[in-house]
Amino acid sequence: MMENSLSIARSDGNRAGQRVFRLQGPLTLSTFSPFQTAVREETCSALLLDLAGVPYVDSAGLGSLVGALVTLQRANCRLALIAPNQRVRALIQMSNLHSVFPTFPTMEEAEIGLQ
Repeated sequence: MMENSLSIARSDGNRAGQRVFRLQGPLTLSTFSPFQTAVREETCSALLLDLAGVPYVDSAGLGSLVGALVTLQRANCRLALIAPNQRVRALIQMSNLHSVFPTFPTMEEAEIGLQ
């Protein structure tokens, strides 16, 4: 994987209707397009975004997370962020979006929290 690329590993969650996206790489202006496409293609009751492999998110990447939230809400699908690092958490907090994105430290806690 190139340093400035984003990969998305998709899988079923452990609970019915839950899907997991494991992101690897930065979520930025140059990488968010595949993320948006993957979100639009998804049909689920809950999408768990594992951000443990995301070193940073820029303003365009943050916008794509907000866009994903809106897209999923329209489809009656909930969104949760899993294991964002301190840098990503700080951006979400600074943007006053911490109350909009349910965030969990582990996948297990997210699966339980979104049932």
